[in-house]
Amino acid sequence: MTHPARDLLKTATATLAPDPGANPLVPRIADGTAPVATLAALALEQTWVIPADRRAFEHLAVRSEATDPEAAAFFTVLAEGEALAGERLVAFARACDAEGVSYEPLSGCQAYPAYVAWLALNASPADVVLALTANFSAWGGYCATIAKALRDHYGFTDEACAFFDFFAQPSPDLDRLATAAVGAALDAGRLDERRAHTYGRLLQAYETSFWSALAEPAS
Repeated sequence: MTHPARDLLKTATATLAPDPGANPLVPRIADGTAPVATLAALALEQTWVIPADRRAFEHLAVRSEATDPEAAAFFTVLAEGEALAGERLVAFARACDAEGVSYEPLSGCQAYPAYVAWLALNASPADVVLALTANFSAWGGYCATIAKALRDHYGFTDEACAFFDFFAQPSPDLDRLATAAVGAALDAGRLDERRAHTYGRLLQAYETSFWSALAEPAS
């Protein structure tokens, strides 16, 4: 018998999947036509995104610990993952000659972590679990494409690609935790599917904004 929470997560992921043509930059990285300067900007934007998301997930874990332990476990693992990703980001930035570079982040890129922070302060944790899980599917696909392109077209080492490899890999543990969190919320009547869908839709829009903002200087 299929788990209702698993069905809901799959449906949300399919419903909120971005249009294949919505990302203007990843296809250019995939075929090797994006300049290294744009890859450097990607690395530098992520040096702002990763720590911001980590702190947001830590806050969500603390918020939900007493009343929603399944969600707390999910956000704790997310925060730990962001810390690991941040360590791997250093080698990518170095490969792009972006390490230690003075940089002003783009508003279009930083809208995503700003909204994640808003969710951390305002949204029901279980609703955020559902919204984030749907968004992570698209992000993971982008990372898998970029990791391959960096090796095939840019000659980057495995170490320099490790940031994208990390997010591209499926995470059965995270899927299990997401299912448990959504399942517990469904059982307790704490999940607002309509609101979670709105959160997911906005996350995907800010995801598109991130790539669009990066693509503009490369045009």
